[in-house]
Amino acid sequence: MPTPQNTIAIVYDYDQTLSPSYMQDEVVFPAFGINKDNFWRRCSELVATEGYDSELSYMKVLLDTLGMDRPTNEELRSLGSKLNFYKGLPEMFEEFRNGLLTEEHVAHGISVEHYIISSGMKVLIEGSRLAPFVRAIFNCEFAEDREGRIMFPKRVISHTQKTQYLFRINKGLLDMSQDVNDHMDPEIRPIPFPNMIYIGDGPTDVPCFTVMRKNRGEAIAVYNPDDPARASFKKCYQLSTHADRVKHIAPADYRQGTHLRMLLEQMVEETANRIVAERRAAIETGTVRAPKH
Repeated sequence: MPTPQNTIAIVYDYDQTLSPSYMQDEVVFPAFGINKDNFWRRCSELVATEGYDSELSYMKVLLDTLGMDRPTNEELRSLGSKLNFYKGLPEMFEEFRNGLLTEEHVAHGISVEHYIISSGMKVLIEGSRLAPFVRAIFNCEFAEDREGRIMFPKRVISHTQKTQYLFRINKGLLDMSQDVNDHMDPEIRPIPFPNMIYIGDGPTDVPCFTVMRKNRGEAIAVYNPDDPARASFKKCYQLSTHADRVKHIAPADYRQGTHLRMLLEQMVEETANRIVAERRAAIETGTVRAPKH
């Protein structure tokens, strides 16, 4: 039996997409007296000289730097409350709960869900003001030792692996014990790609942008409007104009009336209208008219 497929998913990267700061720089390093420049320099050395993946390098350097003073995941989670975001967040998530969909959309069971897929630290986002509005968070994770202190990478999500989690959302396989490679017919996947919108900020999001484009989903590349060097804008411009990865770029400003907010609202509206139209067509096709006297 076909699945309703009436959920619209907005999927976000985190660093430079929802926040102008890297989460480690903002809350972890100050809490433990870690020098930001030295930390990232060591990470770059591991990547360049020892062939580490970028995500594993930062997780290793963090463990090495903290040494015997490794915190618990719960202590890290508490730091997440200090994370800051681009303008309009988390208010947009609250505002999207009411007034985004029309009464007709709601009558057809249409809803909007939010997801985060990032190479950052899951535990920090879990402790943030965004967490209550997000259906699922897919980020790097640390396991804990018997004393509860972080000890080893439990899950690592690279920029190429992020696409796996798009398919998890597509198939509704949010439990990590479920095998995302299991075959699932398109008509029973709860969130088809045309019902998805992906928001990222640069080259590390290219694999996700590509998946969205190939499968008729929507994608937006966002940039920091307060960057005087325009580096983030140039990345997005390159992705749109020269690399042809995304159709839309916008300043990362989520407040009402901004370019990004209007893009999101329009995409959600058009997707919801399409779902309604498909429902009506299915009902019309499946209805056998009674004979008239």
